[in-house]
Amino acid sequence: MRSKGRNFAILHRMRYFRSKAGNIPLPVFFPDATRGVIKTLDFVDLKNTKTPGILVNTFHLFLNLDKKVLAKAKSLRNFIGYQGALISDSGGFQIMSLFKKGVFKSKVTDEGINLKFSNKTSFTFTPEASINFQLALRPDMVIVLDEFTPPSASYQEAKKTVERTILWAKRSKTEYLKTCQKLRFKADIRPYLLGVVQGGRYLDLRKKCTQALVEIGFDGLGYGGWPIHQGKFNYDVARVIAENTPKKYFLFGLGIGKPEEIVNCHQNLGFTIFDCVLPTRDARHKRLYIYNADSIKKINLKEKNFYSFYTPDKKKYLTDTRPISKACDCLLCQNYSRGYLAYLFKVEVLSAMRLASIHNLRFFSILMEKLQKR
Repeated sequence: MRSKGRNFAILHRMRYFRSKAGNIPLPVFFPDATRGVIKTLDFVDLKNTKTPGILVNTFHLFLNLDKKVLAKAKSLRNFIGYQGALISDSGGFQIMSLFKKGVFKSKVTDEGINLKFSNKTSFTFTPEASINFQLALRPDMVIVLDEFTPPSASYQEAKKTVERTILWAKRSKTEYLKTCQKLRFKADIRPYLLGVVQGGRYLDLRKKCTQALVEIGFDGLGYGGWPIHQGKFNYDVARVIAENTPKKYFLFGLGIGKPEEIVNCHQNLGFTIFDCVLPTRDARHKRLYIYNADSIKKINLKEKNFYSFYTPDKKKYLTDTRPISKACDCLLCQNYSRGYLAYLFKVEVLSAMRLASIHNLRFFSILMEKLQKR
């Protein structure tokens, strides 16, 4: 994929991500720790993969963690014993996902998202509620509540989601400033605030949403909604967002996790922050990412197929004495064979998923290291 017009990689937007854990070089990848936990791993494992931060989901934490607990701990980081960087997502996408699974009934209005649960409890999740809870988490970046544009949305339906996303963004910004002042957060230490661009596949709506969010004023903008169109990643949408976003802004590829998409979005369009469930979810399902190189030094991101997958799901893999990857220095690759990992998956022990998750996260941190050097 090649960019049209300006080279956004040359017009580098930001050099680092400021966090309570220090300044993190860009680009950066944040694995999803939805409820403040990465399944099968502890934070020592995470640190050893050289992963500098995590992304948590506001809505899931809102449902499972009382603000009194946060108040006593003074931050989510203190509560979970984590010292790395932290981004809190608003939870809008997850609400849509849980609704589809039948966890609750929901109705979206200008006020917010009305939720009704099977136990007959109900409440309205508003942009203000999302901002307030996120600031109680004490993250390094807060993401505003937006209305997800379904991939199947008609133009008029998509337009309504854009209008509501802009409305909620204005309210979120007002609440953010008010709460930061109340908490006495100085401008240089308060969390970044990220707006989310909606509009589906309709480029004029994406442009309208981007420009309206820039007018409200944020520290960065995220590629919201579903990025796949007709089975392929929609780079046209990413380009429209990049072209209409100030250079001083972060560009966040929300949910973007395929390595080649990360490389293209960063090098050609200037996106610098990414998050996704793929590395850890794939690891738990026996899918490991492998660089097609003999060493970390020889990894070449310019190659079309610079990586492949290893899936230890057949009996023949039990006799494979090779390391998972020669181009990796993780706990798994430095100490165990492909055969041993296949055996661990065969006997269904948690250490199989732990080691595979460690490997995949190190794959992504190596990817960031390579991109930072370009």
